[in-house]
Amino acid sequence: MATRAGLGYVSPPNPNANTCILNEADTGSPASHRYFLARRTVCEMLRDRGCVIDDSELTRSLSEFRSVFGDQLDPETLRICAPLVSKPFKKVLVVFCGPEEINKAKAKLILLNIPNKESLHRIIIVLGGKMNHFARAEFELCEVKVEVFPITELIVNITKHVTMPKHEILTPEEKEQLLLKLKLADNQMPYMMENDAIARYYGLEKKQVVKITYNSQITGSFITYRCVK
Repeated sequence: MATRAGLGYVSPPNPNANTCILNEADTGSPASHRYFLARRTVCEMLRDRGCVIDDSELTRSLSEFRSVFGDQLDPETLRICAPLVSKPFKKVLVVFCGPEEINKAKAKLILLNIPNKESLHRIIIVLGGKMNHFARAEFELCEVKVEVFPITELIVNITKHVTMPKHEILTPEEKEQLLLKLKLADNQMPYMMENDAIARYYGLEKKQVVKITYNSQITGSFITYRCVK
């Protein structure tokens, strides 16, 4: 409120003062917002893994997402099947689950409803709720490697954090050249655990090597390597 000098006059409140804040408020369901963020991170992750992902999947706004999938959405409709750039006949399938707990019976049903498994390179399950160890064991029996991500791990893309160094996955040929140059065996290299967040993001497997480039004002610029253990 403004006071007119010397007169003790107080101007009435501006009814439009909070218009911008109100317009920015999200009036949709928290669940649809959560799935929007997770699906966008998944699309970024698939592209970083070498899959074909259309730019529209990465630039879609929250309102556009809701217009396509709805505010009270069915997670099943969020499914993604993306081919590999290097092997277009091989695909990565992403299945989104609702908030209910995944048990052994539901895990079996999820796998049963996936046709043409022979064309799949990986299956990624995004959990909206909990999963018990019987379901996890069922996924481990699948003929295609199944990766499981709680939706909470996908709300933010960890590779885009300002403090995160650049990660590059070496090809088998690049790894061999590096080991020859350093005169090391892969078990003599510094290691990264297979369940490390970065290893999970890129879908890395044991003995793959990652080049990590640091570039900060504090540490300066330097390169190191990690072998997945």
